[in-house]
Amino acid sequence: MNLERSYWLLKRKYQRFSASSITSIQVIVSYYLLMTVVSFILFNLPFFREPDSHVGVMDLIFMAVSTVSVTGLTTFDINSVFNDRGVVLLEILFQIGGLGIMMISTFFFIVSKRRISLKQRQLIMADMNQPRLSGIVRLIRVTLAILIYFQVFFGIVFSLYFIYRGYYESWGKAIFYGFYQSISAVTNSGFDVTGDSIMPFAQDYPFLLIIMFLIFIGGIGFPVLMEIREWLFYKKTKHGLPFRFSLFSKLALLSFVLLFVGGTLLIYLLEKDHLFQGMSGVQQWITSMFYSMTTRNAGLQLNDLNDFQVTTLMVFSVLMFIGCSPSSVGGGVRTTTIIILGLYMYSFIKSETNINIFGRRIDDDDLKKSVVVFNLSLIMCFFAVLFLSATESHPLIAIIVEVASAFGTTGLSLGITASLSLSGKIMIALLMFIGRIGMLYTLILFVPKETRDQGYEYPSEKIIIG
Repeated sequence: MNLERSYWLLKRKYQRFSASSITSIQVIVSYYLLMTVVSFILFNLPFFREPDSHVGVMDLIFMAVSTVSVTGLTTFDINSVFNDRGVVLLEILFQIGGLGIMMISTFFFIVSKRRISLKQRQLIMADMNQPRLSGIVRLIRVTLAILIYFQVFFGIVFSLYFIYRGYYESWGKAIFYGFYQSISAVTNSGFDVTGDSIMPFAQDYPFLLIIMFLIFIGGIGFPVLMEIREWLFYKKTKHGLPFRFSLFSKLALLSFVLLFVGGTLLIYLLEKDHLFQGMSGVQQWITSMFYSMTTRNAGLQLNDLNDFQVTTLMVFSVLMFIGCSPSSVGGGVRTTTIIILGLYMYSFIKSETNINIFGRRIDDDDLKKSVVVFNLSLIMCFFAVLFLSATESHPLIAIIVEVASAFGTTGLSLGITASLSLSGKIMIALLMFIGRIGMLYTLILFVPKETRDQGYEYPSEKIIIG
């Protein structure tokens, strides 16, 4: 009897401990850590490996982190280590890492017609970085359907296109690589399984335009995709009112356009008389557009990055640091963070009290989050550059690109990843993981669930600034 009573007391204490001390963010991060361990175990299985392929433990751990974070940085040649089954495994892991563990698991709940509990909805909300519980399951259902549709449809399109253009002679290879390119572009994974990335397609403009479109689909943000769908097909809300895009979607689209156009112009102006000198005018612009898009998260490349000027590589690093929209497959500080800071500076210069745009006011809490996320991300990346400069013997620009690529989960590199020291690989792996879950959630991991009100305020005092 005493044993039974002790058991129930321990169980109740454990339940209270679990409910009070473990947050949804901590659970989500634990899931991603667990998925990294599972990926590492799978990568070790001979079933997915080429015969006699030997890779160190740290390199496989690095690969597991890079896969779950859909970054694309690797310390070994993928096509010489993994067989075709291994590439299919990578595609599955891209879905889990890019679309999110909770989105994939919720899909199976929906298919099996199982009830989704409140706790599971809270986990979904945390994993997808959503502010509200309402409509969260519908968001997953619609978004997943959109993303899978684009992957399958353009997988078929690429397969037929590869045969038509003669890139592959057999239907098997055309289908295999057609679907890989489609999945890789939508999930923004950037892994090179051929050894040449997409360099053979450097002058194939229709292919490059479709790849850019798929990168946009994966990186613009899941809520934006759902709202675009509602706008295209329904034009009205479920209450019969005219459809209106949310402020988040407007800012995400605006920041995307500004970064895409600005990045394209800068890359074109910097390289038109350098790397792009022998290209036609159309190829120069298409290549500039492609790099403005791919540096934001996809990590695909048409040229050896070492051929670019240092100034252009710095532009690449800034774009990689910014990354994609929140609630997308990408990493970085996120586009809305940057545009909110830009709007704040603009309103400050105009001496305006509030940050207003599109007939709405930016909430003060969102501004504080943006400032904290940007500053801490910048400090972390600066520290990483200092650390790698001390531990590695590579040029500074190569280290800056590597750090920005890891934090932005992009995958572009000047070829130094494989030669990093053990401590260097650990640092880059940490950056990839933090870039995937986001700097804000990284902070929340170490913060109590509820903020404490001190119950009093100190008097304010002006400080000389500038």
